[in-house]
Parts: sequence; C-alpha cells; structure tokens
Amino acid sequence: MCILFIAIEQHPDYPIIICANRDEFHQRPTQNMHWWPEQKILAGKDLQAQGTWLGLSPEGDFSALTNFRRPASFDAKKRSRGDLVVQALQNGDLKTQQHLSQVSDKYNDFNLVFGPLNNLQAFDSVNKNFVSLTPGFHSVCNGALDDIWPKMALGLNTLEGLITADKVNIAALFSVMMNQELAQEQHLPVTGISEELESLLSSIFIISPDYGTRSTAIILQEKTGDIEVYERNYNSAGEVLNENKFDIESSKKS
Repeated sequence: MCILFIAIEQHPDYPIIICANRDEFHQRPTQNMHWWPEQKILAGKDLQAQGTWLGLSPEGDFSALTNFRRPASFDAKKRSRGDLVVQALQNGDLKTQQHLSQVSDKYNDFNLVFGPLNNLQAFDSVNKNFVSLTPGFHSVCNGALDDIWPKMALGLNTLEGLITADKVNIAALFSVMMNQELAQEQHLPVTGISEELESLLSSIFIISPDYGTRSTAIILQEKTGDIEVYERNYNSAGEVLNENKFDIESSKKS
C-alpha cells in the first residue's frame, strides 16, 4: 500500500470513506481481494510473502499498511510487513497496540492504520508513535504520519470537494486515485532515493513498466454500519483489468 486517504465524519450518509492505492512491482504475484477461507478476512493477497496490504474483518475492523521509505535502513532479513495487517484484523486494536510496541523493530519501517472503522488509529514504526484519527480528512503515505507530501495534499484537497457533496460518486473517487500529476522538482520529498525515482513516485497513480499502482480500494461505511468495498486492479500500463464489489453487513444490527 502506498497512499491512503481517510475521511471521518465528513459526509452525512457515510461516516467513514477510505480511498487507497497499492503500489508494487508488477512481477510480484498477487491475488485480488477475496474472503480468505481460514482467516475470515476480506483482503487481497501477496502470494510471495502470503500477507496483505489492506483488509477488513466481518465485524468491520480495518487495517492497511504503507512502507516507510528509508532505503538506508532496509534489511532483507526482517519479517514481511504484510503479516501485520492480517494480525491486526484477527487480534483487535488493543492486542495490536501491544504487539506493535513489542515487535515493530523486527520489521522494516512502516505505517499501520488499524482498528474498528469508527475508532481508527495509526502507528509509525520509525517514531514509535500511535495517533488516533479524529474527525476530518487524513492521508498516510510513505513518510511520517504528520508529513504532507504534494500528492497527499493534492488528493486531500480534491477528495474534500467530492466527499462534502450531497452524493458520493464512486467513479469520481476512482478518478482521484488515478491522478498521474507529478510533483514539482522543488517540492519532492527527500527519502534517500534518486531524484528521478522520487519524481516517478510523486504521483497518486504511478505507471512504469516494472513498478506502479496495482490496485485501488474504495471503502464506504454507512450510518447503519454496513460497508461497501470497491476494488480495481490494473496492468503495468495503468489499464483497468477488473473491478470487484463486496458488501459487509453490520454485525451490530438487531
């Protein structure tokens, strides 16, 4: 997962709206979003490491991970970060907090958003920082939780105009997540990679032969607690391969 936008209590019909892109190498084998039979979670699957980047539980818990871009500190021997999303969806938020506090150093740097959709929090493994996500608009990308990179600001500004409208337009949300606008050179973040690569990665939607945006997820939770999940998957040219929709009925209904 590369970038997340989260709107909390900003629309009268949908208290939670999440838009997320996963960026990954195109050669990395992946399974589209589906219900995992053993773990009972809704998520795509990284078939190389057997983890995931974003998922939901039948009870409405959510988790998503972004890699914290610090190439100098990367250690190929550390655990796969995709395990953290699966564990968060199975363990609940309190156990996840304890787990992250104890074992985050065993993984390469990451940000993790987790918890019930109505009580989300985020963890930054570099700064060992937990943050509760309050009502408003939030973005999580590949830096610190309080960073605002150009593509984060672009997405937040655009989504704010769309989400505060009377009706949520799913196609318009997908369009935001397919924005290929690059950041100006002077506004590029400095994360330890080349300026050319920094520029390539500076758009919300990334297209290149080897690495790019593989999928988009749009998640809306209604006031009733019911959840709608929309997924798109893309090829290396940025063309839509398929679309999927899932519905999760609130377990709190009488």
